[in-house]
Amino acid sequence: MNRLLVVVVHATDPPARLGQWLRDAGMELDERHLSNGDELPATLAGFDGLVVLGGPQSALDDEATSPELVGVRELLTQALAADFPTLAICLGAQLLAQVGGGRVREGIDGPEVGALLVAKRDTAEADPLFRPLPLSPDVLQFHHDEISELPTGATLLASSPMYAHQAFRVGRHVYGLQFHIETEPEIIHEWAERDVVGVAASPHDRETICLLSDQAHPHVQEAWAPFAGRFADLVRARAASAA
Repeated sequence: MNRLLVVVVHATDPPARLGQWLRDAGMELDERHLSNGDELPATLAGFDGLVVLGGPQSALDDEATSPELVGVRELLTQALAADFPTLAICLGAQLLAQVGGGRVREGIDGPEVGALLVAKRDTAEADPLFRPLPLSPDVLQFHHDEISELPTGATLLASSPMYAHQAFRVGRHVYGLQFHIETEPEIIHEWAERDVVGVAASPHDRETICLLSDQAHPHVQEAWAPFAGRFADLVRARAASAA
């Protein structure tokens, strides 16, 4: 069974449904919950893939503000150097962009919040994970910062009307998603309760954001559970070729 290192950067964004999809696809998950004081390994040795989730921290935080992100950045740097199978989500994707030579800044159009769509780019048709997705798959958004420049050599795979850099791949095996696919409905409810600024920037009130996200979650699962299975296939193939 292939082992994934799952970095849970903050307790508010657990692997949730994504974790179950990956287990259903035959992956063994080693979850490191940084909010609980779990330590990160120094290297990716002994693992076949890496998943980095989101959190309320900012990729713009320095070491003094968010010391827990230092080790996350180091692992993402190693993953890029080795073209190691990686799925980085929201804050994880922003950190991935940073360490790869891209840029993150406070979103120039404000927070992007709620149940929304992204659109595949033409380049997605040549990507093994993105090609089978619908042209405009459902996603959940909850971010204040944006990836303003992609990492060096990245292929843009999906965009939204608000922020262009929604999904990208570096090399053959390293993926970043600005949006969320992993959440349960109650997770979005909690974020909508906590993130007063993000909700205020949305055209909808908190109750409507929650209602729309509840309605979107089955569609997110329909599109992205098979995507998780394809990521698991990528991990298996890479591990087999490296054996």
